[in-house]
Amino acid sequence: MAELRPPAEGIVLTHFIVSDDVERSRRFYADVLGGTVVRSGEPTNVMLANSWIVINRGGGPTDDKPEVILETPPDPDRVSSFLNIRVKDIAAVYAEWSARGAQFLTPPKQHAYEIWCYIRDPDGHLIEVGQTTDLEGDWTPPQWLPSTAGGEPE
Repeated sequence: MAELRPPAEGIVLTHFIVSDDVERSRRFYADVLGGTVVRSGEPTNVMLANSWIVINRGGGPTDDKPEVILETPPDPDRVSSFLNIRVKDIAAVYAEWSARGAQFLTPPKQHAYEIWCYIRDPDGHLIEVGQTTDLEGDWTPPQWLPSTAGGEPE
């Protein structure tokens, strides 16, 4: 069984999800999206592909975040961040996850270089699921973006 351990070097990226029902969210990330539960309880850790989802209840301020309140999205249609998952075959993932109970906002839609669609987890957190369709395309950033955003890595 995989464990969430400190990296030998560099960083390990995890995504923390605030849930009103940790067990329900565990089932979604494990049973619907296909993750592996590494730790149950509060918090719950789910290994999802090459990353981790940490699921726990919300709560009030603590000594290390004295003015921060963790809560599920009060309005799921107003989002400041979301989980972004890239897949090899979005049609297959859309069919598989739909059969497992995922409710997509729309079917996958083709955009310039990708096909993508969105789902919500049981607490309303938005998740984008996408597939790159043109690996050789012009990936330079649009003119409205600062020159340091997007494009080829330096």
